[in-house]
Amino acid sequence: MDALLSRLFSSEEEELHTLDCMAYAMVLMAACTCVTLLFENVPYGRYATRKYGFPVDARLAWFIQELPAFMLPLGLVFWTSCARTSMLPNQLLIAMYFCHYVQRSLIYPLLIRGGKPTPFISFALAIVFCTYNGFMQVRYLSHYADYPAGWVTRPSFIAGSVLWLLGWLVNLHSDHILRNLRQPGETGYKIPTGGLFEYVSGANFLGEIVEWVGFALAGGSAHSSAFALFTAVVLSSRALAHHKWYLAKFEDYPPRRKALIPFLF
Repeated sequence: MDALLSRLFSSEEEELHTLDCMAYAMVLMAACTCVTLLFENVPYGRYATRKYGFPVDARLAWFIQELPAFMLPLGLVFWTSCARTSMLPNQLLIAMYFCHYVQRSLIYPLLIRGGKPTPFISFALAIVFCTYNGFMQVRYLSHYADYPAGWVTRPSFIAGSVLWLLGWLVNLHSDHILRNLRQPGETGYKIPTGGLFEYVSGANFLGEIVEWVGFALAGGSAHSSAFALFTAVVLSSRALAHHKWYLAKFEDYPPRRKALIPFLF
């Protein structure tokens, strides 16, 4: 893989500059996506339509689209000369990243119960994003991120790590609740209850947003911050759309439940 990277980039300075530009481009993508989502929901799940291409089986789509976010970083860590993977802050941040994507790419698809097919365009865009972000995050952490001594004892790293763990656990628990809403053979939608769903309609989205905000706080880089921003834009829009959908579909939907932030929004 080192040989391939040396063909793509003439020097480490050029590669680092490219990684920085990728982060800034993701911020721009977040801004454009924010505007787009004012008029259109992300077309997968309950908002899937055929105008975005032929349907792809939900399990297969999730597995294939998320796999580059795991496999490419795995190659970057184990099959390239990684200048920074011996450093504790880098190791911990890379571990946070892999904890999420091992679950999301290898375990989560196997647990899906009767998910709606994903339109091909959404599926293809997800593959591109996972490849793009996976390379940007892990190549920066494994080869370029240079943290000063004592970084892991700084309040920002400790607070970020705690937020990451809390968000990760909330995301896992919320997904578990959603999976178990239907009994075997049942179809249709039900009101989720338990955990943070008692307070917000998008508990799973809140968990993932908190997770990556914590990752960004612990990492302190433009690359992790851009990812956290993009995640927040997409998932907050989806949480709001779900909340409106639940209110329209269920007359007995809990009136005090918010969309994303307990008691506020």
